[in-house]
Amino acid sequence: MAEILVVEDEAVIRRAVRRLLERHGHSVCEAGSVAEAEAAGLAGRQLILADVRLPGAPGTELIGRAAPVPVIVMTSYATVPAAVEAIKQGAVDYIAKPFDHGELMLLIERVLGQHRAARTRAALQSEVDRSYPVEGMVGECEAMKQVCERIGKVAPTDATVLVLGESGTGKELVARAIHARSARCDGPFVTVNCAAIPEGLIESELFGHAEGALANAGQGRVGLVESADGGTLFLDEVGELPQAAQARLLRVIQDGEVRRVGGEATRRVDVRLLAATHRDLRRAVQQATFREDLYFRLRVVELQLPPLRERGDDIPRLAAFLLDKVCRQLNRPLVSLDDSALRAIARHNWPGNVRELENALERAVILCEPEGSIDAALLGIEHLPGVPADVAPALSLEDYFRQFVLEHQGRMTETELARRLGISRKTLWERRQRFSIPRPGKGG
Repeated sequence: MAEILVVEDEAVIRRAVRRLLERHGHSVCEAGSVAEAEAAGLAGRQLILADVRLPGAPGTELIGRAAPVPVIVMTSYATVPAAVEAIKQGAVDYIAKPFDHGELMLLIERVLGQHRAARTRAALQSEVDRSYPVEGMVGECEAMKQVCERIGKVAPTDATVLVLGESGTGKELVARAIHARSARCDGPFVTVNCAAIPEGLIESELFGHAEGALANAGQGRVGLVESADGGTLFLDEVGELPQAAQARLLRVIQDGEVRRVGGEATRRVDVRLLAATHRDLRRAVQQATFREDLYFRLRVVELQLPPLRERGDDIPRLAAFLLDKVCRQLNRPLVSLDDSALRAIARHNWPGNVRELENALERAVILCEPEGSIDAALLGIEHLPGVPADVAPALSLEDYFRQFVLEHQGRMTETELARRLGISRKTLWERRQRFSIPRPGKGG
């Protein structure tokens, strides 16, 4: 149901239109002139249906006065110049009197649908802007300024983008920001974590499979690449793709075609590809575990996200931004960080980067007393032995992870280890398998 204002000086026509709209479930208010329409109220309407010729002022006057409410103009003078002039002034469409009731209802439902879609897009865009404010709200260090500048340049294009950075630096958020600012923003955004799908299933998940191609799967299945048709496909941890899947992905990029596992026919797809990894793909190419031709196809534009420990003064700014976000998400009153919390945040090494910081703040907000403030104890990020607090470690992420786990697994549970690293227990388990780090007492 929509709130519709009908502005028509001929009472017979106005009431007929009202009865028609009410039969279709809409709430209708009537007015005989622009002045009466303004007295009835323009705000809060989903649509205005206005005659062009009205006593006093023409109906087109409502276009600017009621914006952003859409206005359909009605006219008995259905000439091309009159229609063009109404559209130029901002009317969403026009209809000539006498009109067919079915034609009018089709027009109204189309305009209402477009208006609802526009409002939804605006709300989603607002949420994206709050969650990842590319325009510079958060991120004053030089590295982040360069990232934001590149996002602005590459988003309107269809170029393939490779996002690099440690786990927890915000690679998926960057991908979502690129999609939201692209011409494909109304299309699907499909995310695939390549590291989370078993190697034996990854091709079927990505490219689908034909009927009977897999055991215990009689029906065919559409893959995630096809599901992203008309939109964006984001491949997180693309460095984990097996060689066979890499070859299929290369064909998608080069030819815009996908062939399901076990199938013969190819299908055209229109997909923009964004990829991310924390791995060194150059080294993977040298070690022949990642295809060189795919690597160069992926890195048309490359974005390198800095680790949180290298972002200097961004850290307290980001903490304040995330704290506000967490409070809103949890529907809690806004709280502040006291001096001990700020000192703990400044000296912590943040191996889990932004994700770890957000997790720590979420925990603190949950545990914090109403109207209170967050101290270092609530954050639970006290300095750990063996990790320098004032300098970034020279270790790679893999070496740091290995050293941290081996040093602390004897006195911490898996849950505590994952929390300190700013990752989930599932990710901790996956990295143990990948780096061959057995749990104590579990053997190799």
